[in-house]
Amino acid sequence: MQFSTSLTQSMAANPRQFFIQGVTRDGKTFRPSDWADRLCGVMAQFRPAGDTGDPRFTYSPYVRPVMSGGIKSVFVDERLREIEPKALDFVLNFAHDNNLQLVEACLLPESATPAKS
Repeated sequence: MQFSTSLTQSMAANPRQFFIQGVTRDGKTFRPSDWADRLCGVMAQFRPAGDTGDPRFTYSPYVRPVMSGGIKSVFVDERLREIEPKALDFVLNFAHDNNLQLVEACLLPESATPAKS
């Protein structure tokens, strides 16, 4: 299933961030257990201009594996569309095709985390 044109146009106007959670809409853990690393590895080549990371050894800043609430997830920044529209479509369709939960959210930089007292 492809995402609607209105959704993709709206995303271009206001860049958003998503978490693809490793839990299906039925509440089952998605397998294989390394799915997030595999997906992010495939997307590692899509990087902003000037990024010096080697895609053989680092993930794209736009598609990264994360733990969110104890759930293996993939962080997706829709600015990926500026580099390759089909790449963002691929990631979002992966979530849809595998019945994974997609949550709109934002990833805060570690420096934004409140200090423990």
